[in-house]
Amino acid sequence: MRPLRVGLVGAGMIVDDTHLPAIRQAGVELVAVASRTGRRAAALLPEFPHLLNLHGPDAVPRLLECGVDVVIVATPDDRHFEPARQALAAGKHVLVEKPSVLSLAELDELTALADRHGVLAKVVYHKLLDPDHKMLRTRVRDGALRHVNNGWCSLLEPRSVSGGQFAEWVAGRNPGTYVGVHYLKLIDFTFGPDWKLTRVTADGQRGQVPGAWDSVQQRVTYTHPGGREATFDIHTDWVTPDDFPGYVEQEVQFRFDTGVWSASQRRRGVEVCGPNLKSTPNHHYNSAAEEPWGGRPRRGYGVEAVTRALAEFRAGERFAYNDLAADRNVVAAVQATEACLAAHPGAVAAVNDPLGGLVLRRPGVAGATVLYRPPV
Repeated sequence: MRPLRVGLVGAGMIVDDTHLPAIRQAGVELVAVASRTGRRAAALLPEFPHLLNLHGPDAVPRLLECGVDVVIVATPDDRHFEPARQALAAGKHVLVEKPSVLSLAELDELTALADRHGVLAKVVYHKLLDPDHKMLRTRVRDGALRHVNNGWCSLLEPRSVSGGQFAEWVAGRNPGTYVGVHYLKLIDFTFGPDWKLTRVTADGQRGQVPGAWDSVQQRVTYTHPGGREATFDIHTDWVTPDDFPGYVEQEVQFRFDTGVWSASQRRRGVEVCGPNLKSTPNHHYNSAAEEPWGGRPRRGYGVEAVTRALAEFRAGERFAYNDLAADRNVVAAVQATEACLAAHPGAVAAVNDPLGGLVLRRPGVAGATVLYRPPV
């Protein structure tokens, strides 16, 4: 049996950190890379001499003509939909970085295309594979932690993220849909599916990153089957000072009828000092660590999420944790966040309102805006 043939759309940091290590280890064939300039993909040619480096406005259609089986979309979040749409319409399996898309209408179109062509469409939420998050889900499934009532999550990125490595695409964007979606998915997947997303609101601050939001505060509310509500606050930014002792600040706390789950993921049990070392390193993301038997393969949940998805494509397996069709609540919250920030401040998006599936209301403004009419 020939190896799975993979095409990449995008060639940025996430490709270097997770997708290329996964491709190297998964026994698949990297056939082509489609990007805007081809500059970063050109650096891969010594390792992949037969790689097609496609760039320019027609790069994606040319990639789809190369006999690929799977297309990985690893572009900035507001550029996911079109290459994913083209790939599914061409009958290719698709793996797209989080968030899958920015609106429910886009999600509807992609899932319909996947069903029509009999292919799989998946999304990467690599923090579902964080050891702490897997254990949280285990405790919930085992019934030790029952009936979540409320919680808060925080993920703060250093200023170098928005001002350096992502400076080319952050204009008009916000950290809520960039990293807040990790927690939206964690909450929806871990504590669902037997509840309903009820409302979403978001606020934010500007002033440090030109043309973008510096920080965002999201609040999502779900309703349990018995009518009790659960509300979660998610705070994100990408303007934390670069001399902060950790690479990122990550904290969660969830309160249940039977207990409290609280985790600070910045320290992760390790503190260190030394030249060019952060004092609280993150070894859980992924790293090229020396094995006892030699060699330094890159391992960790950023990589494992992709290698697992590639194996699922090969086997034709579909799972709720990364299936595009199971992403409705997250995409609804993403679309609501974008709309609330645009209507800033104080806007609230109701889910499955009498007027429609996603309805935006602003304080002091008569009437409402229907963002999405069918039920979420």
